[in-house]
Amino acid sequence: MGGSVIEYPVIWLQCATCTGCSVSVLNSVSPSIKNVLIDEVIPGKHINLRFQATIMAGAGDMVIEEMEETWQNKKGSYVLVVEGAIPTAGDGAYGSIGEKDGKVVSMLSRVESLGRDASATIALGTCAAFGGIAAATPNPSQCLSVGRIFKLYNIATPLINIPGCPPHPDWFVGTLASVLLQGLPEPRDLDEHKRPKAFFAQLIHENCPRRAYFDEGKFAKRFGEPGCLNELGCKGPVTYADCPLRRWNGGVSWCIGAASPCIGCTEPGFPDLLSPFYQKLTEVALPSIGQSPRGGV
Repeated sequence: MGGSVIEYPVIWLQCATCTGCSVSVLNSVSPSIKNVLIDEVIPGKHINLRFQATIMAGAGDMVIEEMEETWQNKKGSYVLVVEGAIPTAGDGAYGSIGEKDGKVVSMLSRVESLGRDASATIALGTCAAFGGIAAATPNPSQCLSVGRIFKLYNIATPLINIPGCPPHPDWFVGTLASVLLQGLPEPRDLDEHKRPKAFFAQLIHENCPRRAYFDEGKFAKRFGEPGCLNELGCKGPVTYADCPLRRWNGGVSWCIGAASPCIGCTEPGFPDLLSPFYQKLTEVALPSIGQSPRGGV
């Protein structure tokens, strides 16, 4: 990289996660993950991924020291990406990232300290954004979302939630590119759950190719039949995401395109308030089309 290139350090923590969010982002098509990590995605600006446990070659003390050095020397200038919910039971004893002076350091402690000094934090995936599967009932490790941790510890660092189980790679790469081009999003650019409106402004239901069936009152009774999937548990009427327009796996297909109901994985109520997945939403769960079944982060 030339001297004129601006480096943007990134620390990527993986907490209570299945690593599916990492796998999804690694499968980015255009740009590819190679372009994102090696090239200047935006001319003159380069992403410098300093720590990511799944893909980095190193291990042990060496990489923990790299993470801590970035934290200490780049305060206020690095971006923190958090994947997975944060265990809080037993002072965070249910999950750790590295050691310090011979003692394990909890995921909770890492998110608190690194989050406080970051220029911005991206909560990647529904577990990080809203708690998700990791925080589902009965939640013995008392997992919380990044937003909840920030509120508990009075952390004012700007937070962007990119939910999805997993999130579409374009949602993450597009958000990162937008930050590089235009800076941090304004409040008007995010919805009430801190999701970028560029990707989460419209209901699945609004752009669903089966919407005409819904309007005509034609509902599939069994999987594989034509018709709206509402009777089979589709959560599209309460789920905000651009899946019908963007589609997945390089634009090949998406859940409803594969004849499966939407399960609402980008919503704060996932999975508890949107289960059972293949059971029709009740009037209580679906008070009106366009209203999320659960408020807050």
